[in-house]
Amino acid sequence: MITVMTTLVAIVIVGYVAGKLGYLGGDFDRRLSSVVINITCPALILSSAMTGTLPDRQYILPLLLISIVTYAILTAVAIWLPRLLTHKKADEGVIGFALMFGNVGFMGYPVVAAIFGHEAVFYAAVLNVVNTFAVFTVGTILITGKNEVESRHFQKKVLYSSPMISAYLTMLIVALEIDNIPEVVSQPLTMIGNITVPAALMIIGSSMSHLSLRTMLGNSSVYATTLMRLAVIPLAMYYLCGALGFSDLVVKINTVVIAMPVATYGTILCLRHEKDATLMTTITFITTLFSMLTIPLLVLFFL
Repeated sequence: MITVMTTLVAIVIVGYVAGKLGYLGGDFDRRLSSVVINITCPALILSSAMTGTLPDRQYILPLLLISIVTYAILTAVAIWLPRLLTHKKADEGVIGFALMFGNVGFMGYPVVAAIFGHEAVFYAAVLNVVNTFAVFTVGTILITGKNEVESRHFQKKVLYSSPMISAYLTMLIVALEIDNIPEVVSQPLTMIGNITVPAALMIIGSSMSHLSLRTMLGNSSVYATTLMRLAVIPLAMYYLCGALGFSDLVVKINTVVIAMPVATYGTILCLRHEKDATLMTTITFITTLFSMLTIPLLVLFFL
């Protein structure tokens, strides 16, 4: 586990240095992010069902169910807990979003793959179906402070986005037990999918390189939110979901996904709705930094 996290940290550091030197950043990062989200990440999800051993289809419904339960609970947490973590009413929505949504796509998939094996990316992708749905509904309300969900935009950009389509196709492959996919299809998808981990982590490092030292240090609300996001909430959900009778593997994967640093979608939504993204960016940076320590500790706790 130490080797895995050291490797991930090393790639983030490379991205940070590349950002400082001007190799990464700005428009290049935005374009590379689009490539990761729309091309390499879907390929990674699809290739998770093409490793020679199909993921177990019996986990599909439990994973969807545990994800629904998880985000129903986290919605309540995101609405009520920020009132205790900040004295600024304007910051409550941002903190609520940070508490609710982890960076599943950029960090969740590579971390889950590193801990549970490449085929476990499929399980994380199933969990991410509900996560993505919630980001653009509840998440939008938290950021804007009102229900501004555009149904047409939501349907086009979320339900039928390439990561979601790849998740649907992968679930279909596993459910139908299709295990004879030609190598001419599986190998290119696997090679393209393998780009996801280093590219995503380098983008995170590059985004950190453009923050001022003052912004990077944060404040008491940022650190309280970080503690809740990376430790308290994952552990609470671990015990709660276990008590509800979900299988051990389902609970562990769900816990790791929940324990990710704040989702980069938060900053994207702030910019889209013309909200100040400073607090969101700071929490994203601090949670990403501390997750390098908390994720290994969490995994060692329940493995």
